[in-house]
Amino acid sequence: MFTIIRQHAEQQFQHELQLLAAHDQYERPLNWQLSPRAVLAFISGTQIGDTLIEAKYFGARHLIETCIATLASDRALLLLGIPGTAKTWLSELLAAAISGDSTRLVQGTSGTVEEALKYGWNYARLLTEGPTEQAIVPSPIMTAMRDGSIARVEELTRMASDVQDTLISILSEKTIAIPELGHELQAISGFNLIATANNRDKGINDLSSALKRRFNTVILPVPETFEEEVHIVETRARAVAQTLHLPPEIAIKDEVQRVVQIFRELRSGRTTDSKTSIKQPTATLSPAEAISVITHGMSMATWFGDGQLSAAHIANSLNGTIVKEPSSDSQVWSEYIETVIKRRPQWQDLADVL
Repeated sequence: MFTIIRQHAEQQFQHELQLLAAHDQYERPLNWQLSPRAVLAFISGTQIGDTLIEAKYFGARHLIETCIATLASDRALLLLGIPGTAKTWLSELLAAAISGDSTRLVQGTSGTVEEALKYGWNYARLLTEGPTEQAIVPSPIMTAMRDGSIARVEELTRMASDVQDTLISILSEKTIAIPELGHELQAISGFNLIATANNRDKGINDLSSALKRRFNTVILPVPETFEEEVHIVETRARAVAQTLHLPPEIAIKDEVQRVVQIFRELRSGRTTDSKTSIKQPTATLSPAEAISVITHGMSMATWFGDGQLSAAHIANSLNGTIVKEPSSDSQVWSEYIETVIKRRPQWQDLADVL
């Protein structure tokens, strides 16, 4: 029997989506599976009878409301932020709740071509039948336009500018021209697009002004407070650990707090008490990277330790996460160890293994 490592959001939370739909008393935009209020409840969490709908994204509520309202309008949504701010996760949750299908996805890379956004051809059929409807290989975006659902484009700014601009007519006219057949595909109600991009990429400035106008941009920040970030990292690390079948009873709170404090201090360039200035590494040190450090530590503790998460289990992962550019980050990390970690008596166990 095969076990799926990571289910799509609509599979993982199928029961919650069905429950919300059954109790949804509000008006729904055309072809939406849930009303905007129910979509918000799915993402931010709510209580329905004896069932708790857990929060899945922990950002500010007004940001989620803005995203949902945008998708109910004629403008597309661009989620912008540093790597690790849950842009992809939020886009998947939105698509799952609105359309019941988050798989209409185009992964942007430097090698992405125009056909990935519009359509391609089955060349065997093209050679034998000529250009016909049956010979077309639709892109995920074309499929979403046909069935009135949400399409997703990941890492939009990694695509070449001319490929990005393929989206202009799709987003403004809601059509894809098929000149080989002499007609066009018009999107039906419910279609919209969510794109993500990280603002650490130099290519972020390569979006044309014409394309930018087609998007409503929502910037996803890192968590404001230490407590909020600890909650996010602990919750998501336990969720990931569950999919990896790691023991749920592992105590992780203390190590989560330590990793989050290290990351926040290195991101800000100063210690929590503001008494010591710190050089900043090139790594983003986002909550997603903290989650990775903790889940790696849980795996080490389970398979090579006594089942108790300790400093020794997270040390190597900390090194690898913080030192992305050895020529510069190694010195930054070494100085932090000497000036901060080794001077905190309660962190002596970490200092001993670094």
